[in-house]
This record gives sequence, structure tokens and C-alpha cells, in this order.
Amino acid sequence: QVNVVESGGGSVQAGESLRLSCAASGRSFATYVMGWFRQSPGKEREFVASISWSGDSGLNYADSVKDRFTISRHSRLSTVYLQMNTLKPEDTAVYYCYVTIQGNGRRVGGQGTQDNVSS
Repeated sequence: QVNVVESGGGSVQAGESLRLSCAASGRSFATYVMGWFRQSPGKEREFVASISWSGDSGLNYADSVKDRFTISRHSRLSTVYLQMNTLKPEDTAVYYCYVTIQGNGRRVGGQGTQDNVSS
């Protein structure tokens, strides 16, 4: 069983920053990709960013967060971080971390962490 736990959410003013962390743990699994989705009230869940565990550390960002958010990883700890700068009220959402497991491609998600950005 693989568990995913997010941390670091909170409430900030527009223009401020937050850093989210996410750790995947479990027995006998290898990470393929880790990343983040988010869901705002009344909206569908949307992709935010992802990072590959392969040698090239392939990065992907949603256009809405590019140049403001940075995803990074600690490979050995199966941990991923999301540095969110210049936050906007529209970034208010529950942020969900996920891990895609190497081999079977199964995706495991966390419970989410709430971020609130006020204007």
C-alpha cells in the first residue's frame, strides 16, 4: 500500500508565497511521476504541475501557474515540493498531490491541503 500525505497549506494575502510538501511512502514501490492537482469551489479538478523521477526530471506546468510555481523533488525520500509565489485569489483551492507508480502506472492521491489567497 502506498500513502500520500500533503502539508504546508494555509491562508495568505495576494502576492505572498506558500510552499507545499508531499511525501509518498509504502512498501516496495518505485516512483515514476509525482505532481499536483487542485480544485477550486465550483470548478473541476485541474492539473497544476508534475515532475518525473527519471534522469531528465521532466517538468510540466499548467499555463496558469507557469513562471509563478516551481515543482521540485527529493528523489530518495519520494517527496515533492510546490513553491508557489505571487499567489492570486484564483489560486485558492484544495491542492492534491499524487504519485504515479513505476511499473503498473497506478496513481495514488492524497487527501489534499487547503490554500486560501485573499485579495
